[in-house]
This record gives sequence, C-alpha cells and structure tokens, in this order.
Amino acid sequence: MAELDEGAPLTKQRYRDAMANLAAAVNIVTTDGPAGRAGFTATAVCSVTDEPPTLLVCVRRDSSVGEAFRANGVLCVNTLAPEHKTLSALFGGKTPADERFAVAEWSRASTGAPVLAGALASFDCRVSSAVEVGTHAVLFCEVVAVGDGAPTEGLVYVGRRYDTVCACAS
Repeated sequence: MAELDEGAPLTKQRYRDAMANLAAAVNIVTTDGPAGRAGFTATAVCSVTDEPPTLLVCVRRDSSVGEAFRANGVLCVNTLAPEHKTLSALFGGKTPADERFAVAEWSRASTGAPVLAGALASFDCRVSSAVEVGTHAVLFCEVVAVGDGAPTEGLVYVGRRYDTVCACAS
C-alpha cells in the first residue's frame, strides 16, 4: 500500500511514476475536417457529465496533431480491445497519419471524425471548449452519438505496459 511521503520533493519523475500505477482504458482519438485527418492514442479520457453527455480528452499542446483537433472542432474517442494493441502503438508514435489510418478499417461519424471498426465503444463529439493546463489542452467534448460493441475484454495501460480487463457480463 502506498504511503504519502510529504517530506520528499514532488518531482516530475515521481509524479509520472505514481501515475504509471493508474490503470486507464486505451483509446484512439481521431478527427477530420478542414485542418486534416489526425489521430493519437490516449488514456487521458474520462466522462464529465451525462447531461449533456460530455467527455474530456487531454492532448499535448506541442504534439503534431493538437492543432488539427482544435481547428476541426470534432473528434471521435474509440475505446480499444486487446487486438488493437499494435494499432495503439502506431497511433502513439511518430508514424505519418496516412500510415496510421491505413492499417485499420474506418467509417465516418456524423461529425466527420473517423470511427474505428471493432472498437469497444465510439463517442462522436463536438469540442465545446478547451482549457490549457501546463503541457496539455483539456478538450471538453459534447457527445452527439455513441456506438458500442459486444462486451469483450478491454485494453488498459498500467505499469507502463498494456494489459487486459474483462468487460464481459457475468
């Protein structure tokens, strides 16, 4: 069990090491529009409220895709299954956008954002506001449509590695 060490300085690395123990669903967040098609892997995604249905998505301000998300104003959060681990790594690296999208099957949501075939869940969103905090932009996204697949195992990231959790009905 973790104990607070209030006497030790809180360094960036200590914070990052502690955050590595916070298991999180793995998602590919996508956009398309006037600023172009883009996507990235994210674990910093969570529900804000169900009225109106709203998610928050964090994106690095200095990332190659950040401007496309802000300029397009739409996105789709695609929650991944274990078979998407390779795709997750591809969208998390420096691979060009065309190559990222070429290795999976995509459809288009009503907003125009790419939807991953076989995702556990997909949330089609319009970005309603953004707040810059440190290195990231926090995008507040109003959900306009959802798609959900059959219950299966979900892909999570914890301890700086991928793992799976059962999303199966018991």
